[in-house]
Amino acid sequence: MRLSKMLFVTLRDDPADAEIPSHKLLLRAGYIRRIGSGVYAYLPLMWRVLQKVSQIVREEMNATGAQECLLPQLQPSELWRESGRWDTYTKAEGIMFALTDRREQELALGPTHEEVITTIAREMIRSYRQLPLNLYQIQTKFRDEIRPRFGLMRGREFIMKDAYSFNADEESLKKTYQDMYQAYSNMLRRSGLSFRAVEADSGAIGGTGSTEFMVLAEAGEDEVLYTEDGKYAANVEKAVSLPAEAEIPSFSSYEKRETPGTDTIEKLCNFLKCSPTQVVKNVLYEAVYDHGTTVLVLVSIRGDQEVNEVKLQNELTKLASQYGGNAVIKLAVPDADAQKKWATKTFPLGYIAPDIADDYIQSTKDVAPKFLRLVDKTAVDLKNFVTGANESGYHVVGANWQEKFKLPTLIVDVRKARLGDRAMHNPEQTLKSARGIEVGHIFQLGSKYSKAMGATYTNEQGEEKPLVMGCYGVGVSRLAQAAVEQSYDKDGIIWPVAIAPYHAIVTIPNINDAQQVEIAEKLYTELNQAGIETLLDDRNERAGVKFKDADLIGIPYRIVTGRAIANGKVEVVERKSRNSHEIPITEIVSTLKGWIGDRE
Repeated sequence: MRLSKMLFVTLRDDPADAEIPSHKLLLRAGYIRRIGSGVYAYLPLMWRVLQKVSQIVREEMNATGAQECLLPQLQPSELWRESGRWDTYTKAEGIMFALTDRREQELALGPTHEEVITTIAREMIRSYRQLPLNLYQIQTKFRDEIRPRFGLMRGREFIMKDAYSFNADEESLKKTYQDMYQAYSNMLRRSGLSFRAVEADSGAIGGTGSTEFMVLAEAGEDEVLYTEDGKYAANVEKAVSLPAEAEIPSFSSYEKRETPGTDTIEKLCNFLKCSPTQVVKNVLYEAVYDHGTTVLVLVSIRGDQEVNEVKLQNELTKLASQYGGNAVIKLAVPDADAQKKWATKTFPLGYIAPDIADDYIQSTKDVAPKFLRLVDKTAVDLKNFVTGANESGYHVVGANWQEKFKLPTLIVDVRKARLGDRAMHNPEQTLKSARGIEVGHIFQLGSKYSKAMGATYTNEQGEEKPLVMGCYGVGVSRLAQAAVEQSYDKDGIIWPVAIAPYHAIVTIPNINDAQQVEIAEKLYTELNQAGIETLLDDRNERAGVKFKDADLIGIPYRIVTGRAIANGKVEVVERKSRNSHEIPITEIVSTLKGWIGDRE
């Protein structure tokens, strides 16, 4: 392709609405164009990148025996109601575009396709002889992000590969899951990316085990905690660890003390000259279930720890049936305005004890009459601890469970693991931290959807059993931008060779020099004929402009038909290393074939 004929416009300055380097560079380099909030056009250079990523994904999926298909983007609401996720996705998660057609039927633009694929399986899979089966598609998905940002990282329309497996039992599912784990690892390695596979929370998709594939990058939205021995890595939302040992108690007998102005752990510990590891703090949450019931949740946790709200929401979801719901649609620390809706008197925030009375709650048909009390494991074994006194300006010291305070029956792990904690598998290993961009996520779904939607098969004994499912997603457009976020410099993008829109760009410094033009045209033709995808910068621009644009768009090799042609050579500059080589014109094709082959 000749640049003079391509839809190609670059920007010298960063767009005002772009926040992270990859978003800025893709806009500046003419790869994408913003059409609306969270909606982007993929321009010719970007579309080539996406096609290359898609082809790598397709090849690795096909190698596992998975079959490609294409599922509808418009999905009837009744399928989502069958699975029980309509309210979750339209209210709780709130990320699904829902609409009503002219026949007054509710539809959705698919953010994911578990319901559709389970319907197909229900209608077409009859016997164990048809299993295992893995179907996948590469397609546009839609999610109604509240705050679209970071370009293709968190958009409202994006390209995704999603696959769904059907197995006869858990053992077979685990084999398919492992095949997908390997396929995803291969996809990212072949794309030239540095990544880490981590344990993850299953979120609204559900299921038992799940793994995220994180491209490592400083601007990553996710924090990954891992050990250097390579035996543990998890998203911070899922991570578990051993906290530091609690210090020896400062108090030996129970006493109520006046502690003015100590509504934070730091202020309290400074006032009492004690360690936060000897404090039980009691954090109040307001949880709203999808059927409208509000539950006041009191979490008792060690003073030096923080509540992981993803873990807490998962624990509350397990209890949803007790409150007539299926999912938590809101979880927040209630402010003064929120408290007015249910509090019978002023709440002693910052001074709450584990036994705060239920009569603080004004029970109505929409508010549960009692606190749901949970205790984190970090607080269970504390002795002679400090905690609130249910009175502003007062705490108690030297308290013990089952003496002054009843230990809640619901003992949970809802603490947030963090950098420096000891690893569960080996306390001599401490957790390290890295930032990552999630580009892939695989789930063991089990029979969650097949049971809800009646998708069964007949086993060898003639028994009807629910299908055992897995699902596996890769963000194709997200992966492409993650590659830029991982590899760029002050001058522009540095594409990995495998997914670069073109392998090489032939730059003519002076298009009025007939010899430069002739050699450039010859190399352009020969390189493309040899399978080396090559651009020709034949624009009537200054050499400096062309060099800057070549750096900005990130083509791996720049070939310059400049002064060296007098000696029968051309200059070749590697974008990644900036190393410059003068290579005989007759050896350019063979040299680049070798370099590209080594790096793909």
